[in-house]
Amino acid sequence: MSVDLLSYGAFFLTMALTYAIICLGLNVQWGQTGLFNVGIAGFVAVGAYVSALLTTPEDPARLGGFGLPIVVGWVGGAVATGLVSFLIGALTIRLRADYLAIATFGVAVVVQLAVLNLEWITGGPFGIGFIPRPFADQAGNPLVFGLANLAVLVAIVLVLYLVLERLARSPWGRVLRAIREDEQAALALGKNATKFRLQAFAIGGGIMGLAGAVQAHFIGFIAPDNYVPMLTFQVWAMLIVGGSGNNRGAILGAVLVWGIWAMSAAAVSGLFPPGQQARAASLQIVMIGVALCLILLLRPRGILGERRVVSRHIGARGANSENGQTSDAKSS
Repeated sequence: MSVDLLSYGAFFLTMALTYAIICLGLNVQWGQTGLFNVGIAGFVAVGAYVSALLTTPEDPARLGGFGLPIVVGWVGGAVATGLVSFLIGALTIRLRADYLAIATFGVAVVVQLAVLNLEWITGGPFGIGFIPRPFADQAGNPLVFGLANLAVLVAIVLVLYLVLERLARSPWGRVLRAIREDEQAALALGKNATKFRLQAFAIGGGIMGLAGAVQAHFIGFIAPDNYVPMLTFQVWAMLIVGGSGNNRGAILGAVLVWGIWAMSAAAVSGLFPPGQQARAASLQIVMIGVALCLILLLRPRGILGERRVVSRHIGARGANSENGQTSDAKSS
């Protein structure tokens, strides 16, 4: 296997895992809680820009450029996006289904317009460049650079997966699923649905912001065109294909859909002349749409759909009840 192929494989998996982090955040909001967020691109943009402003060198042309370490930028991007998500959620979390979707889409549009017009902070349409990259001293060796960044992404995704799995199995996670399935029953048990929804929305948004920050430092450049509604469509397709409500499904769906996106881009480059490639790029969206339709037809819950868990206590009580009915029937 050639070095170039290994380098590309490391690059491919690194990009796929940045999308996997976004999917994990969406899975907290939608898969666990049922919050219909279609403003994903805006939350990812907040994390990316905050991290870039914290870590880039000082630039007299714009505000920011504090030159802080990359890890500080990642944490700052996640925390800032979590706070923004909390504030937005405090205003919109009582909305249901389509209304919440419209509100979050509006937030994404506002964020994109803000980063496009606040040139003295964000660089406007020119974006922010010279974002420090992890292991930049190895950039001359693509294989080492790619494998080192891949190792960092694998560690981040693994830690997030373990934490989110622990949360999903905790009483907090069970309350989220109870609210998603039957809010009235959860309210009857004394659970504050609004508070739990707000917590899930803020945590999911913070994870999306972390993904935006990590991706910005891996690429080294960000601009408003990176955070368009197409990003939201990609992430939703990834979660649906992998399996909503399942963290492993979110990771698998991100890798598969990003693979379809990358292969279709290579096919467009190989099959169409340069003058037609811009128009033919829409075929990438068609390919993802076809994959999405096939999954919905063949496996409506995704490749790794959510497992329905029944409480052991309820199962034991049900078994005892059946035994009691059987013995009663025998005695009669």
